[in-house]
Parts: sequence; structure tokens; C-alpha cells
Amino acid sequence: METSHASALAAKHAGLDKKIEAEQQRPSPDQFRISELKRKKLQIKERLAAS
Repeated sequence: METSHASALAAKHAGLDKKIEAEQQRPSPDQFRISELKRKKLQIKERLAAS
């Protein structure tokens, strides 16, 4: 069960990476959105490290 949970978290982490990359590629990136996405990504990373 924990393995599937970790896999789901890893998938979310990768998805956030893609969203951050896409936002940074925009002509006028929204810095607030980028910081929010990075914060969520860090939270997921911490949860992965704890499991």
C-alpha cells in the first residue's frame, strides 16, 4: 500500500515539475504561481522522504 502511495506522490511531484517548467516558459511568468507550485512540490518531497 505504501509503495502505491509513494508512486502517486512521485507522479504528483513530476507533474508539478512540468507545471513549473511550463509557467517559466511563458512570456510573462506568474512568480506567485511558480512559488506556490514550488511550495507544493517541496511538501510532496518531504512526504516522500518521510515514508
